[in-house]
Amino acid sequence: MQAKELARLLKGKEQPCIIDVRSGFEYKTGHIPGAVHAPGWKILFRLAKLPREKEALLVVTCEHGPRAQLARTLLGSRGYRRVELLDGHMSGWRRANLPLEK
Repeated sequence: MQAKELARLLKGKEQPCIIDVRSGFEYKTGHIPGAVHAPGWKILFRLAKLPREKEALLVVTCEHGPRAQLARTLLGSRGYRRVELLDGHMSGWRRANLPLEK
């Protein structure tokens, strides 16, 4: 999913759940508004606060891609069917000059 498309969806009624799988330090330095902080280990051990609805749209992001790809696989194994990666990841979000929350 493109960053500008995600930003548009976040303004709508049915917002996707954004899953930020970066480290706590990275998350605290700035994340997409409303993003859930869920590093891969929290997903693996079922400690992440994820939507109950398995059909919910989830958009996963990390800094460069590999952690997000792993998280997508983990979420799929948990039964989530609509899992997308943020194109360009957080660096792309920042390059698009989109809002960050700290």
